Amino acid sequence: MTKTEFREAVYDLLSQSVSGLDSWQSRVSYLRHVIVTLDKEQIYDQSNKGKSWTDDELRLILQLAPTQENMMKIARTFKRGYGSIEQIYRWAAEDKKSIAEKRPDDSFVQQIKRVANEIGWRAT
Repeated sequence: MTKTEFREAVYDLLSQSVSGLDSWQSRVSYLRHVIVTLDKEQIYDQSNKGKSWTDDELRLILQLAPTQENMMKIARTFKRGYGSIEQIYRWAAEDKKSIAEKRPDDSFVQQIKRVANEIGWRAT
């Protein structure tokens, strides 16, 4: 299959009606979800997994929206696991009282909270 044939096949697929996905935008959004799900299942370089994070890396992560697509891009870029990126967002969103109870001496969680405060990160 050539790139042109592939592009046309994808366009044809997205042009079909799908129950529950009435608009073009909803079909494209669903396709992005499927692509990220498939992407997570692929093997990619995670050679930095388990290594410490720099403040700059955390700053970059917390400046992006915590979407699945962004988390997958970050994981590939930093050669880390998808779950570690997801966990950074979770810890950044935890309130200080909860962290003091669960992980009072965890330097990495404290680093995340410090960087989150520096950039004015707010959890919803």
